[in-house]
Amino acid sequence: MRVTLVSRIYTPEPAAASFRLRALVDALVERGHEVRVLTTRVPRLRRDDGGAHVKRWPVLRDRDGYVRGYVNYLSFDVPVFFRLLLGRKQDVYVTEPPPTTGFVVRVVATLLGRPYVYYAADIWSDAAANTDAPAWVLGAVRRVERGSMAHATAVLSVSESVTRRLAAWGVRKNVATIGNGVDVTALAAGRGTSTDDAGAPLLVYTGTASEVHGATIFVEAFADVLQSRPDARLVFIGHGSEWPELTALAEKLPAGSVTFRPRLPLDELGAVLDRATAALASVRPGRGYDFAFPTKLYAAAARGVPAVFTGVGPAIDFVERSGAGEAVAYDRSSVAAAMLRAIENPPTADSRATLSAWAAEEVDLAAVGRRGADVVETAALQKKRSPR
Repeated sequence: MRVTLVSRIYTPEPAAASFRLRALVDALVERGHEVRVLTTRVPRLRRDDGGAHVKRWPVLRDRDGYVRGYVNYLSFDVPVFFRLLLGRKQDVYVTEPPPTTGFVVRVVATLLGRPYVYYAADIWSDAAANTDAPAWVLGAVRRVERGSMAHATAVLSVSESVTRRLAAWGVRKNVATIGNGVDVTALAAGRGTSTDDAGAPLLVYTGTASEVHGATIFVEAFADVLQSRPDARLVFIGHGSEWPELTALAEKLPAGSVTFRPRLPLDELGAVLDRATAALASVRPGRGYDFAFPTKLYAAAARGVPAVFTGVGPAIDFVERSGAGEAVAYDRSSVAAAMLRAIENPPTADSRATLSAWAAEEVDLAAVGRRGADVVETAALQKKRSPR
């Protein structure tokens, strides 16, 4: 079977989407399928494409080096339209957001009479509603996103909450909930190599910090934490639209107490998490994004780091089931109190091992990739039996 995956982001770029897609591709390659990946050229990162044939294209990136914003997305989508249309026909196509890329794949698949699978890790138009984008833009994004999923042969959903949100859109019959996770093996590769301040309590926030996350509450609460524990440290690793506000708030605190680092490869992130006292995550209430799950919690659990989660959504249940950390209300005093409790009761070697073992069973991304491969195979076979 010939499969083409289309995504603006792919390994080695360190992001949840990259890891999900790589797990899917690896599972398809292991089954003997011919897999082609159409993605973007990655600046200054080590590449290991495995058994897939990865074709990269130069694109516009923002000043931080990310493919972010619809002008940048289109710098990928327009060329990929012609690459798909003029390239060798595939048995099935797989696409990842943004919705513009989904629309391109939908059009090409329709023109070629081939099935396509949409990987719904998120609802982009819901997230866009939390920005200052004009109403007509939000409406257009929603229509394009909904149409791309409704017309897909199959939709891969990362959680039951996303599946329920899709059902509210009327997208039901073609949805397969395959879950989500983290590459446990890659995380473990960096054990013992962190250079973070040894001995100091370390609170870590990893990944995206955007309007829907509301991660600023952690810096605000950390100001209260420092009154009792001036030795504590808070580190943000990642990127996002809240980064400028986060750094501005941090400048008001003692020098060196809050630091910011760019996204890290999984092995380096694993080393930092091994030093962490607690991992922080949030989903801001009241933003129409209550179904979202912060995937940063997967990485933390895999390395045995208890979580401090604040906000709404399925992460509350995840933290409770993990048996480590706590979920609290989205307010400064509750978050500060939870951070202090985490510092005063740091994880032990035994508790880390217990949590890591639980996560290895619950959130191993390889198993997610295999479930996704099942759906992709079925989509291709169904379409072969019933061509348009």
